[in-house]
Amino acid sequence: MSEWNATVPTDGTVELPPDPRALDALGRNHSLPTALADLVDNAIDASATNVLIRFVQRGPSLLGLYVVDDGHGIGPDQIDTAMTVGGRRDYGANDLGLFGLGLKAASFSQAASLTVLSRASGQQPVGRRWLLHPDRNGFHCDKVQPAFVAEQLSRKWPFPLPGHGTVVRWDHVHGFPNFDRISQTAEFLSRTIAGLQGHLGLMFHRIIATGKTSISIDVEDIDNGVGPLFQIAPLDPFGYPTTPAGWPKTLVADVAGTRLELRCHLWPRRSNLPEYRLTGDPEQRQGLYFYRHDRLLHAGGWEGVHAPDRTLQLARVEIDIEGDLARMFTLNAEKSRVNVGPEFARAVREARAEDGTTIYDYLRAAQDLWTQTNQRKGTRRAVVPPGRGIEPKVAREIRDELPQLQQAPLNILWRHFTNDDFFMVDRDNATLWLNQKYRQALLGGRRGGLNDLPVLKALLYLLIEQVYQGSHLGSRDKDNIDLWQEILTAAARTERAVFQARR
Repeated sequence: MSEWNATVPTDGTVELPPDPRALDALGRNHSLPTALADLVDNAIDASATNVLIRFVQRGPSLLGLYVVDDGHGIGPDQIDTAMTVGGRRDYGANDLGLFGLGLKAASFSQAASLTVLSRASGQQPVGRRWLLHPDRNGFHCDKVQPAFVAEQLSRKWPFPLPGHGTVVRWDHVHGFPNFDRISQTAEFLSRTIAGLQGHLGLMFHRIIATGKTSISIDVEDIDNGVGPLFQIAPLDPFGYPTTPAGWPKTLVADVAGTRLELRCHLWPRRSNLPEYRLTGDPEQRQGLYFYRHDRLLHAGGWEGVHAPDRTLQLARVEIDIEGDLARMFTLNAEKSRVNVGPEFARAVREARAEDGTTIYDYLRAAQDLWTQTNQRKGTRRAVVPPGRGIEPKVAREIRDELPQLQQAPLNILWRHFTNDDFFMVDRDNATLWLNQKYRQALLGGRRGGLNDLPVLKALLYLLIEQVYQGSHLGSRDKDNIDLWQEILTAAARTERAVFQARR
């Protein structure tokens, strides 16, 4: 048996370039919002004051996407490094870039073709294109003709590119659906733009609020021109209107001679403000928010400090990781999550505010405030849980605001009726059926779905939910159902008649 040897003998080296197919695996943890955030990072590092995200469509087809900025641009001597996978430039102390992968990983996660068109001040326009295809046999990047680059930079963007700027273009975007109706495409774009407004508004809220950089979105229809401009507004997770006395407090710890600050905030109560609601479940919104150079990298979660807890929904902690402090943390390539090092939990336990407050004092204060502000909820009548057909965000709000009965959830679904009634109460199947005859009119001709018409269904839920409680219908319930049926059916008939007259 051979013995352990502390050294491994070697005999020369061999170069092992990556297989070209490795490009296909880049950025697989990206979503469209995180990928576009990475491109916005590049624009901000280029000192851009304006960034535009533009979707391009023709009829119901989505053709591609642009990200345009008026930053300092890329010169002919820099473009190849910028397009090299893993190519690393000299990052400034305040740059958001880190790995030399962001542009490529973000783009290839979403599209099969990445084109970069740019001009630095006083230099010639330059462009490169990566095109992914199955029979690719090397790392060959296409050179784009300078005349085309200049033409694209000179297009009528919402802001001028005064002698410098960059256009990033994606073609063959994987996530774009193949719709056959313009109304379907409009619905997709509406939801996608709303999601981007929320994500980018949150991740860049500090930068946008300072006025340093403006981010916007629009849609270019090849046949009908450019639509309205959607501005990204800052979405500050600490933007509460008032705060409990004594808060926020800054807890400070020493980590190997480096100061770690945790700014502990308490929202005064649950709120319908978008700054409170953000995205995801309430348990995802609580916890730690990590920033680097004013860019939010990580939104929510306790990272081992505490388990997620519904009573901690008012607690959010701001942490800036700058300079020497950054060695405590690692950031994933998508810049969407911060992984804490082994020293972090100890540092948090030892952190103290000037008045001696600890992290445990803060968590108890958050739980006490939650209990205090939600005592009124105990006086509300318990309801049947919301079920299928009710928009998940609406259902979550119902569950947050109202005590739930331990019984089958109430579904609100569509079906064909043999009569003109607007609804039918089906207690055996815990379902409120709606007459399919009126659906298109109420949707205004738009495409429907399982969770369509959330306002209408929410109102119906609040009106009729109580008749699904108990073992049988009382005489008052029956009278109410008859009354609601008459009024709602008359309203639905009118809505349908108006819709048909306009077609």
